Amino acid sequence: MRSVEERLDTILFVRANRNLELTRAGHLLLGKAKILLNEAALFTSFGREICGKLEGRLVVGSSSEPASSRIAEVVRALRDKYPLISADLRARPSSGTRQGLKIGEIDIGLILGRPLDAGFTYYELTNVAFRVAGPVAWKEQIEGASWAELAALPWLTHSDSSMAYSVMLRQLFDARGLELNSVARFDNAAVGRALLEAGVGMMLMREEHASQGLQQGILAVSPIAHTRFPIYMAHVAGRRNDPLIRAFLEAAAEVWPGLSPTAAHPELL
Repeated sequence: MRSVEERLDTILFVRANRNLELTRAGHLLLGKAKILLNEAALFTSFGREICGKLEGRLVVGSSSEPASSRIAEVVRALRDKYPLISADLRARPSSGTRQGLKIGEIDIGLILGRPLDAGFTYYELTNVAFRVAGPVAWKEQIEGASWAELAALPWLTHSDSSMAYSVMLRQLFDARGLELNSVARFDNAAVGRALLEAGVGMMLMREEHASQGLQQGILAVSPIAHTRFPIYMAHVAGRRNDPLIRAFLEAAAEVWPGLSPTAAHPELL
């Protein structure tokens, strides 16, 4: 960092509260750097395409729950048609995928949630069903509970309020003027499910996990509290003509027929 600052003859970082923060000049140069990184990736892709061989590596941001997005089928379709393109999958939450796209660390990503970033091109894949579930020992309470009674039960909530999990809970309960009785927080859905099974509290979970827990007799599900949330595939809008991105979209269209761009809605933030 010091070498870059000396080369540019400007201060890019300042130390604040034991952390490094970007200066105004740093923020301006960061925006330019993102553009240059995307242009460099596009330049390389076009160069390979001109030489008659579409090859390269795509970094794909996925989630730890890959079944709904069918990402494995998309990568298989990509490999069948373009064997010289390799896919490097990175499991991370949607917020991490968004950040990775913005800084050029990820080429294309899967995002659970609304299309909020105006700088991305989005493609809606499907909707995922979620149910409110709790320990089986609370079965009678959960199945007979009103919205207010559900909110009063002990709850497991996500440590990041911007996560899709938190957004869905706000849509379900805040809209009804209710505040959840949060007793423990988690940052990984598998950890949340383990806490639920141990009898710590309620949580919102994907329907497939809720169904599995019902079959195993380890949890109970509310008949009134459920919701759905969309899954999108996204890339930086400026790379829409990148041959590697086009190849991935072509493969995705084989798995998700009718795939088409969706406008972002930053006003939903």
